[in-house]
Amino acid sequence: MRASLSRRSVPLITGVCLITLAGCGSSSGSGSDADASQTPVSSSAIPVVASTNVYGDMAEQIGGGQVKVTSIISNPEQDPHSYEANTRNQLELSKAKVVIENGGGYDDFIDRMLKSSDNSSAEVINAVKISGKTAPAGGELNEHVWYDFPTVAKLADSIATALGKADPDDAGTFTKNANAFKARLKPLQEKEAQIKADHGGEEVAVTEPVPLYMIEASGLKNATPEEFSEAIEEGDDVSPRTLQATLALFTDNKVKALVYNEQTTGPQTEKAEQAAKSAGIPVVPVTETLPEGKDYIGWMTANVDALASALAK
Repeated sequence: MRASLSRRSVPLITGVCLITLAGCGSSSGSGSDADASQTPVSSSAIPVVASTNVYGDMAEQIGGGQVKVTSIISNPEQDPHSYEANTRNQLELSKAKVVIENGGGYDDFIDRMLKSSDNSSAEVINAVKISGKTAPAGGELNEHVWYDFPTVAKLADSIATALGKADPDDAGTFTKNANAFKARLKPLQEKEAQIKADHGGEEVAVTEPVPLYMIEASGLKNATPEEFSEAIEEGDDVSPRTLQATLALFTDNKVKALVYNEQTTGPQTEKAEQAAKSAGIPVVPVTETLPEGKDYIGWMTANVDALASALAK
């Protein structure tokens, strides 16, 4: 992403006159292929708040009818960086027994609002901390850990454990559901391994670091000038020299694909997309939140399949 939500978002306001984010306060709405989201919710369901519908969907799949999930960012048409806090978010957090955040600077608003809501008893799950990933020497942490399937498997276990603490009678069911969810992750890792076997070492370009964990697990190299992706991530202008170097990746056919975050676009990323298309280089669109009608597994399956298809052209 161009910047963490905490850097790009409007400062948190605690007054009552606030613009409500589309989709805030609703369930994660993970779509027709998410079995858990169609399970009737128990009247004694565990209140869960997730920063995005990516984590909300995981909670629904693992918790089934025993959870009531609120995903703060759930509108697939919205740029996550334009997030605005509102009092309804804070109210939901004040009642939550389990909170799932990304961490790593991506959604710092969760910690701020949780503190303001005076809910110290909530079990807070931080995906970046669970991943164990840290910033490389002299670099920045890639916080988009939901594109890293080993991290997601660990997260599933942590969600099951947290739900089990909130509802000990159903702890066994949560563990069973987490195991089923992890089993559905394995084919994704196998697909990445196959891409690595077929295309390991080939170069691709990205507009932002969002899909890099998937790209690295697939054995591919990111050829994008660091200055380009950093500027896009921070929401800054790309220098003319850096833009030309990036466009040359396509005009000179140096990369096999462009992996493009279509949820946050601008003139410079659109120039990269057009250059790729003009050169006949496939463009693989990705997003930061769940598209409508998809659950996490269906979404990631489509992403990995699209990457494999692009490289095979």
